[in-house]
Amino acid sequence: MLKRVQMPARSGRSLLRIPIALVEDGTVHYRDYREVPHSITVGATQSGKSVTQRTVIKELAAQPVALVGIDCKKIELGPFARRFSAIADNPDDAANLLEALVARMAGIYDTIRQEQRISSDMPDVEIAANIWDLPEALRPVPIVVTIDEIAELALSTKRHDPRRDRIITALIRLAQLGRAAGIFLDIYGQRFGSELGDGITMLRAQLTGRMVHRVNDESSAKMAFGDISPHAVFAATQIPNNRRGMAVVGYSTGEWVRIRTPHTSMRQAVAACNRHAHLTPDIPELAHFRPSAHLAPVKAPAVAEAA
Repeated sequence: MLKRVQMPARSGRSLLRIPIALVEDGTVHYRDYREVPHSITVGATQSGKSVTQRTVIKELAAQPVALVGIDCKKIELGPFARRFSAIADNPDDAANLLEALVARMAGIYDTIRQEQRISSDMPDVEIAANIWDLPEALRPVPIVVTIDEIAELALSTKRHDPRRDRIITALIRLAQLGRAAGIFLDIYGQRFGSELGDGITMLRAQLTGRMVHRVNDESSAKMAFGDISPHAVFAATQIPNNRRGMAVVGYSTGEWVRIRTPHTSMRQAVAACNRHAHLTPDIPELAHFRPSAHLAPVKAPAVAEAA
């Protein structure tokens, strides 16, 4: 079933819910950010991990969301710049960008708190607890953050690297608190284990979504699935070399499925980003990181400044 992927012409797309692959039983696998806000995708070189990333970006490009990227390899996300509100291509900018996102998150929480106006006669359903409970005029644009290679941010040659500490601390805060503020993380990497340094295990525990493409060893699969299902670990190690794009998706319930993403070329993803460039929001807190190719920004709703 997964040898050749032909996605249905019509899929159940909705805001922050996009079709990205076929399951081996023929159903569509969705990336649903409101259900699973943060995810990690692990895979060896030439496993299809980048194709999955392009598929996600192509689908998100058509939605009223902000795309933010961190790409220290400098080659993966740059071509999509017209649809990205912010891109960092080196660790220094990445640290500053992540801290700017944390500051925006704090401002969004202030907005939510100001709208709660809790009184004894207010029904529970009217008490704001996240951006979806805010009036549309005040609701900040959702942000999806794509990190192309986590090792480029987490590895350091220094024993105590202040920049790395800033990066990991900001990522953990976004993973813990970002969902209610409409900030979602998609983290990609060849490995995601403790050898990347302090804080990685804590970060990984906050990332509910787990996807593993072909890996070079069992330990790489265990980094993603070891705390979920040993059966998912075994399934991931059985993906053959000639099944680029095939992956195993694991859930916190212990369930898992095999999927395969359709082939999305760089040209297809770039074309989608260029076609929908007019949807790119201009986010004041991230203005310093806006790509130079960014065109026709759409002003995003302002959020309250952090106290």
